Amino acid sequence: MEAMDDDSSDMKDDHNHNYCASGGGKVRAHPRSQRSVPRSAGAPEPGAEPEPRRGKLWPGSTGSKFMDSDSGSESSEVSETDCAAPPAAGDGTCGRDSTAKFLLNAMAVEDYRNNHWPNLEKAIDRLLIQNPTDHISVSYAQIYSYVYKCVCQQHSELLYNDLTMKITNHLQQVSTHLQASPPEDFIENFNVALTQYTASLQCIVPVFMYLNKFYIESKLSRDLREDLMTLFAQHVAEVHVNTLMPLLIKAHSMPFQVQPSTMASVVKGLHSLRPDWAQLAPPLFCGFIPQVHPPAVASLLPDYAAHDQELQRELCLSGFPRGDQSRKRASEDS
Repeated sequence: MEAMDDDSSDMKDDHNHNYCASGGGKVRAHPRSQRSVPRSAGAPEPGAEPEPRRGKLWPGSTGSKFMDSDSGSESSEVSETDCAAPPAAGDGTCGRDSTAKFLLNAMAVEDYRNNHWPNLEKAIDRLLIQNPTDHISVSYAQIYSYVYKCVCQQHSELLYNDLTMKITNHLQQVSTHLQASPPEDFIENFNVALTQYTASLQCIVPVFMYLNKFYIESKLSRDLREDLMTLFAQHVAEVHVNTLMPLLIKAHSMPFQVQPSTMASVVKGLHSLRPDWAQLAPPLFCGFIPQVHPPAVASLLPDYAAHDQELQRELCLSGFPRGDQSRKRASEDS
């Protein structure tokens, strides 16, 4: 018992259960005490140099957010203002991040040039050359998907420029083809070009809906269909209007020289492109477009009556009889 008391007096227990000899100064740690104080994550070993903190990209990010490789927590975001500030001594994080963004943008543009636009261009070619009665097998869902991806990848301006340039080149070829048309077929060929182009837009405009909604309407304050019809007016109609208008006036003075449906389609099409073209030939346009002339004035009623009588006389001289007048109701004065 005295030996045990001596041992207990020599060993003293502290709050960590480390038993210290009273006279020797040596500390013997309890085995549990070594596991109770874990070494912090990332802490260097004694005598070793600290390793640089490593991270991994947050899934779906563009390289600006990082996740801690140990804990999986999101690290601070590297913004443009951070890149503008001078980096810490020897820290090249900002330069690497800017380079990564530049490479990602370059890869996205390259993907657009190599994959998205070639497929869209082929589909546009097929839609532009189709006839209204033809059925062309085109995957509208595929075109819609390509347009959606281009808009989401911030290629709206690039896509709009490519689209308008593609259609401009097509319309220039149409104009060259019309220029070689003989006068007797010019009205018919112009009507075919206008009808075919209008039918193509009924397919092109809907599949480019995302481009129209999120770029043309929101940023340019315009409409895709109006822009494409303006291209037809600039590159086709304006080029040939001085040739087309005399032919229309001549055909209008000689009934059934041109099909009435063709005359109506061309005249209405010209008026929809440029309403001011109606002033080049008001008698022609007023036969197909209402309210081309200004409103009637009471003081000009005698002139209107004289004009109608002159028109009736011209029709009679042209071989159009007035019909059987014997069944006309007699006047009350007779």
